[in-house]
Amino acid sequence: METRNNVKAIRESRLMSKSELARKAAISVLTVGRIERGELCRMETMRKIILALGFPLEEKLKVFPDQE
Repeated sequence: METRNNVKAIRESRLMSKSELARKAAISVLTVGRIERGELCRMETMRKIILALGFPLEEKLKVFPDQE
């Protein structure tokens, strides 16, 4: 199952590489790629990405709009 998210668009708008996001979120580059393709991930991984992109957790829908 796939989900819609804005991870790639936000990452690119901040001129951040996949490896930089992976390092900030303490996840693998492969995981970043899977998430950007819309594959499912754990809630903890979503939390790490939201924070690594500089959003407070209250704004999670800006990054993962399908998680209402």
